[in-house]
This record gives sequence, C-alpha cells and structure tokens, in this order.
Amino acid sequence: MVSDRLYPSGANAPTKLSRDTPVEWAVSPGRVPYDAAVNVMEARAAAIRAGDAAELVWLIEHDPLYTAGTSAKEQDLLNADRFPVFKSSRGGQYTYHGPGQRVAYVMLDLETRGRDIRSFVYGLEQWIIGTLDAFNVKGERRSDRVGVWVDRTESGGPSREDKIAAIGVRVRKWVSFHGIALNVEPDLSHFTGITPCGVSDPGLGVTSLVDLGLPVTMDDADEALKAAFHEVFGPTLDAAPPSW
Repeated sequence: MVSDRLYPSGANAPTKLSRDTPVEWAVSPGRVPYDAAVNVMEARAAAIRAGDAAELVWLIEHDPLYTAGTSAKEQDLLNADRFPVFKSSRGGQYTYHGPGQRVAYVMLDLETRGRDIRSFVYGLEQWIIGTLDAFNVKGERRSDRVGVWVDRTESGGPSREDKIAAIGVRVRKWVSFHGIALNVEPDLSHFTGITPCGVSDPGLGVTSLVDLGLPVTMDDADEALKAAFHEVFGPTLDAAPPSW
C-alpha cells in the first residue's frame, strides 16, 4: 500500500490513531545500511502481527543512497551512478536518504488503530507538521503532491514551495513499515540525481531546517519528533535500537 495522496488536503482524519500502550522508540547511532534496515523492518512487522513484539519507531541515518518506490519511473533516475539505488516495497517514487536526514521507520499495528490507511497517512503528515511547528516552521499538505511542504514565496515574487519531508509506507497484514524522512541538514545537492517523488514543476524544490536558516541539530529534531508523535499516536517507551 502506498503513500501517494490518500487523504484530501485539509480533511479531518476520522479514525482515532492513538493508543495508550507505549510504542518502543529507538535511535541508532551512526549509519545503518539500507538493506539491513529493511530486513529488520520486515522481521519486526511480522513479529508484531504474530503478537511477539511491540510496536516500534526506529530513528536512523543512512549513507547517501536512492530508493525506488513501487511507483518509480525510470526517467526520474537522473544519475544512476551517483549513489547506490535500491528497489523498495514502499509506496511512492524515487527518494534520497543520506546524512543529515532523519529517517523514522514506523512499525505500528493498524489493526488496533482503526484499519484506515488514509487516516494513518494523514496522521504521519500531522506528525511531521507538529514537529516543524516546534521550530516555528509551517508545514503544509498538498492535495496533488506527497509529503510535507514549506511555502517560500516572497512578497511580490514568483510562487515557490519546497519539500521538507517525505512519506513512503508499506502496510502488510495491517502492520506498517517504512515511514518518513525529515530533512534536518542533508546535502541538498544530492537530490539532483533524481526527480524527487516525480515532482519537477518549476517553483518546486527541496529544503531542510538548516536551509531555512534554523540551527537545528539532529538531537533537537528527535526531541520534536517524539513530542509530536505523542500528540498523534500516543506514548512512547525508550528502547535499545535493533541489531542487524
């Protein structure tokens, strides 16, 4: 199941996504190989469905790489030799992961959270928007574009909007995996090797918290992510990161 626009912009999510049972919250130091992360997610999702493991949000960074979601178009890979390219079971098109970008892999039991994919994606968007609000950044949904956007149009100037966070999820037997990617301080030039999420319209680009002039560290972003997660999905419990 995909992260393409599943819920109308500005609509109210009808399903209560929050639960009282804490979600394990783990942060991995250093860089986690992408294929290892996928293996961990696959195994954890299966264990959650079997009742053998708790829900988990796993915060990591990757070395520079591109991933191709289930809707990826070959022409959107502009430089195949720049970084490793991985096919992904998540929804969406091409995206970039790398240092300075906080990737949050979200393994939640949607069986107990309303069985509503549209509401879940809406909740992920709201989580990002709440995180950005902690830094006085107004994140916005767009009905025709995936992710969370920042309006950077200057008074009297041409329209400009930049994407600050991507969403790409997979749901199997009502357990989610993959998740979100928030640009804290990545090298934005690395996005030029792809057409990010298939969006190449003039006036649309990519930004980060630091690019917006905010001296935000990864620890700052993690703290804001956790607080905003509580508002949408419920409490968390700090846990050791998965091994691979």
